[in-house]
Order: sequence, then C-alpha cells, then structure tokens
Amino acid sequence: MPLALGLIGSGAIGTSLARLAVAAGLDVVLSNSRGPETLTELVDTLGSHARAATPAEAAQAGDLVVVSVPLTAFGRLPADALNGKIVLDTGNYYPQRDGHIAELDADEITSSGLLQRHLPGSTVIKAFNSIGSGQLFTLARPAGSPDRSALPIAGDSTKAKEEAGHLLDVLGYDAVDIGTLADSWRSEPNTPVYVEPYGGQAPAGLGPKEWWQWSLKDPGSPVATAQVRELVASAVRGPSRAGAIPEELTL
Repeated sequence: MPLALGLIGSGAIGTSLARLAVAAGLDVVLSNSRGPETLTELVDTLGSHARAATPAEAAQAGDLVVVSVPLTAFGRLPADALNGKIVLDTGNYYPQRDGHIAELDADEITSSGLLQRHLPGSTVIKAFNSIGSGQLFTLARPAGSPDRSALPIAGDSTKAKEEAGHLLDVLGYDAVDIGTLADSWRSEPNTPVYVEPYGGQAPAGLGPKEWWQWSLKDPGSPVATAQVRELVASAVRGPSRAGAIPEELTL
C-alpha cells in the first residue's frame, strides 16, 4: 500500500483524489504552479495527513505521483524529480484549451504517450481521466460493495499497472486494464466510457458551463467492471473531438 501520494496539479480532480487519499489514511503532498502558499486553505481542510509543497518536492515525496495538468504544462514538470516514479496521468487533450497538436489530431500518439515522451525516466499510467471530479469523490466505495464502480487504466508496464490498480482499490474503485498507452485513447473524450456513464441524467438544454456546474453537485451513477469493459471495447477511434467536455473536469 502506498504511504504517500504526490500531486502535481491540485485542481478539481487533484482535490478529489487528495480527499479520497486522506480518508484512506494516506499522506498527501499537494502542489501547483502558483506555489505552496496558495494551497493553505485546501491543506487545512484536509488535515494533518496533507501538506503543500513545490511540484519537485511532491514528486520526490510521493510513492506514486499524480500529474493533473494541461498538456501545455508538460514542459514545466520536474522531470528529474520524477525519474524512477510511477506517474498517474489524469489529463486529456482538449484542442480548445491546448491548441491543436498535429500528432494528436492525426491519432499518431495519445496524450499520455506525449507525457511519457516528456518523462523518459518515469513510468506513465493513464488513470482517473474518464470521470468527473464530483463523481470521482462521491462514487468511491469500499471493496466488495455491490455498487462499487470501476475505472479504466492503461500503461506499458504490467507491474506499474498493478500498483496503480492497488491505489484505485485503496481509494474506492476497481481497475480495468484497457491496454498500453497506445490504447489509452479508449478512455479519452468522446468515447463511450468518458464521463457520461458515471453521471446522472442532466437537465435538458444546459450549455457546457452550466452542465459542468450541475455535474459538480451530481452524485453520479455506479459503473461496474463489466460495463466499463463493454464501453471500452465499443470505442471507435476518430480524429474529431468537437464538443469535448470542459477542461475544468480534469484540472
């Protein structure tokens, strides 16, 4: 069981993961691009198992490290401090936020594949990218619960995926191995397993911003392991990402 979870990026997804980790008895080291002092209020709400640090310090302190930043911030990640670490990538490619990236538009590589290329000394695992931040917290359940949800993970190392899967179990989820980083597109925006199965029925006519605000209060709907496998298997790859869910869900 990991004793400490490092977080680089402490937005909506990072905060939900920190809350789950603290509730599970893990130590959490949070960081962001603005400095530890901007995380004081969040750390105070999390309690004694949490502290704020720089991204490099969070990378060094974490037995596992979560990276939850936009693709445009990859170049600012502390690659040296992340050497030898298992890095859990929660991010997705949103052209309206990140700008168009030719390799991603042509489906030549996945966003997690790009992160792996930026971090050659780390082992990248795609995880926590397919669920809204509110549902990530509210749908967590103890092992054996009949309404426990599963989340897809992907990566090139079997051992690293086992460790990531154990973290998911500790935090309240089953893990579904969907393949390598090259296969991680199956859980990205506009695929069947992305966000919507974990949410309730939204009111009709909501725009993206209103939908996101509504989703933060939505307790969500459980998605079991078998359903995740079916949804992932039904995904069809294509270059169009129009109408992707707002990036706030993964930051």
